[in-house]
Amino acid sequence: MHSLSWALAIPAAIVPFSSAVAQTLNTPAAPLASADTPTPASDEEIAFSADQLEYNSNSDVVTATGNVQMVREGNRLRADGVTWERKTGKVVANGSVSITDPEGNIAYGDRVDVTDTLKDGLVDNLLLVLESGGRLAAVKASRVNGVYRLDRAAYTGCSVQDSDGCPKEPSWQIKAVRVVYDPNRERVTYKNAKIELFGLPLLPLPGFSHPVGEGGGNGLLVPDLRYDRVNGLEASLPYYIRIAPNRDLTITPRIFSDALPMVGANYRALLDKGAYQITGYATYGSRLPASNVSPTVDSQKDLRGYFDATGRFQLTPEWNVNGSIRVASDRTFLRRYDISRDDRLRSTLQAERVGEKSYFSLSGWATQTLRANDDQGQVPIALPIIDYRLRLADPVLGGRIQLQANSLAITRTDGQDTQRAFAGAEWNLRKLTGLGQEVTFTGYLRGDVYHSDENALTQTVSYRGDSGWQARGIAAAAVDVRWPFIGEAFGGTQRITPRVQIVAAPRLANLSVPNEDARAVDLEDSNLFALNRFSGYDRFEDSTRITYGLEYQLNRSKLSVSTVIGQSYRLDKRPILLPDGTGLSERVSDIVGRTTVKFTDFVSFTHRYRLDKDSLAVRRNEVDATVGTRKTYATVGYLRLNRNASAALEDLQDRQEIRVGGRVQLTRFWSAFGSTVIDLTGTREDPISAADGYQPVRHRIGVAYADDCLEFGVTWRRDYRSTGDAREGNTFLLRLAFRNLGI
Repeated sequence: MHSLSWALAIPAAIVPFSSAVAQTLNTPAAPLASADTPTPASDEEIAFSADQLEYNSNSDVVTATGNVQMVREGNRLRADGVTWERKTGKVVANGSVSITDPEGNIAYGDRVDVTDTLKDGLVDNLLLVLESGGRLAAVKASRVNGVYRLDRAAYTGCSVQDSDGCPKEPSWQIKAVRVVYDPNRERVTYKNAKIELFGLPLLPLPGFSHPVGEGGGNGLLVPDLRYDRVNGLEASLPYYIRIAPNRDLTITPRIFSDALPMVGANYRALLDKGAYQITGYATYGSRLPASNVSPTVDSQKDLRGYFDATGRFQLTPEWNVNGSIRVASDRTFLRRYDISRDDRLRSTLQAERVGEKSYFSLSGWATQTLRANDDQGQVPIALPIIDYRLRLADPVLGGRIQLQANSLAITRTDGQDTQRAFAGAEWNLRKLTGLGQEVTFTGYLRGDVYHSDENALTQTVSYRGDSGWQARGIAAAAVDVRWPFIGEAFGGTQRITPRVQIVAAPRLANLSVPNEDARAVDLEDSNLFALNRFSGYDRFEDSTRITYGLEYQLNRSKLSVSTVIGQSYRLDKRPILLPDGTGLSERVSDIVGRTTVKFTDFVSFTHRYRLDKDSLAVRRNEVDATVGTRKTYATVGYLRLNRNASAALEDLQDRQEIRVGGRVQLTRFWSAFGSTVIDLTGTREDPISAADGYQPVRHRIGVAYADDCLEFGVTWRRDYRSTGDAREGNTFLLRLAFRNLGI
């Protein structure tokens, strides 16, 4: 090994490749070499090693051959041979040249010709494998003042080897007559460029450029094409603006053949304490009322749009602030332009503190309804919502105590206003007996204060409560006993657990206070053993009851089965608050259960049901099943609610629906997918329904291609429901995404 103080170092260049060059698309093997040359002591020195070194004193030429390595300023050159003409300062490296820069990019070439200033030079037939994943190569390349100019060049972000390591053509590549790479700007600019897809010319790219590395930069993103019945042909072309390393803006103009243009924008920011983003859409277009279903009604033109902002900030390890704003100009805008299918937009604001044993939240929310027949004036605004909880150890009896204080104010612009505050305590003690029974004791105390006005504006009488100030006290006690039996069975381990719970609560004046948060109630496996089977705080189940059930679980190496079934019986004869259709309106409840089966990652099956206590008729039948692998699978979801509930109570209407979806991996990269949603509700579920029991909601079918650098897909979707100017019809979507290209 020889250590010389002569100036020869070749910084790694970003050099494109082309199908016209002699360099193969496969990464060349690095020349054989001895151990890596040590890093020189200073940037002014070049560490040098070779199998053989010759110096001609007459011509003043240094020649190194055989596993030559040169290192300077973090750049490492390997070659079969290097010649340095000291009189002219010309340095030439030949034979399987590879250059690795400090960032990890590796350049390969047959010949590198540079000056000993290391700033300018020429390269023949070079290929560079970027550390970020892309590849550039060119027939010829030059570097002047740090800027590279590449002739007859091309770029790809694709792998050039298959899974077996054999060479393959990239899925896409950009070819150009001239490519300029400026390391200072971290940008590649093309002249007379065109993009090829699977070897076929796709479209020209005049004036095209894109950033390289992690810095990013300004530029156009991949366009989006679609067609639907309402707007016609749609083309969108996003433009990305990198404002700062932690801020960016994307502006997306959308052009329609059958509607006026629309512009969208998305702004994102990442700060020290958190992040936020703002999205908006705006257009001047025609619209119809959401309740209108007749295409003959004249539309009106107006400014239409949508605003969406979300953010979260972690101020301290305990405190965080988060919020969102979602507002649409009208009820059909989001569906009309296929932005979202939400039927309600909720805006929220929350300050939250999460401690080791305490929790505090100050929040509020407002909702904009997009449902056709909803009255916006009846939609509540909740501000403020205050909730505080503290967990303590019981120093007397043992167990744990949770203290809670809660306050809620609900305002409506054209409806009932309600304010509520309560303070409560819950005590839980878990014990294990000598026979293996798990016994849990629970005690619950709470005091409520309510104030409400304009109660008559609430249509459902049982939700109103008495106007003015009202007070209520709640007390409940429960004992829950589980007795698990565990043993070997069926090649695995099974557990059989009988369970009995007794809950006692005195009669409460539930109807004297408003019901804002406990309107949707239904007996199911998740709340069978709950202390209060109402969904919120405004109603509390004031009965003395016994609940009994059985839990079963079987675990094998690849198979697991779990099921639960149960029922409850009221011991007192006082009138029940729960309405018909909930499964809890009589002293003996309906029977509810759930069964879950999992076989490795191939089968997942869940069945939830509720059976009528008298006729064993199925009042709730819900199935969710998935069969297959991650690439090829089928999924089925079925729901039938036949509760015979009163039509006056919200969220208890009966219906029947099936959802089917799946994906088939046709080849390594090609797949087909589809899904459908069908409304099966008929007079059997809803006697006043005019449906025939088979009404498609949405169909979707498509094909997709995805490899390491390209995603391509074509999707057809059919919507069968109209809301105002969001009409039913067909939509065709073309998706094309190039990875490792640009942003």
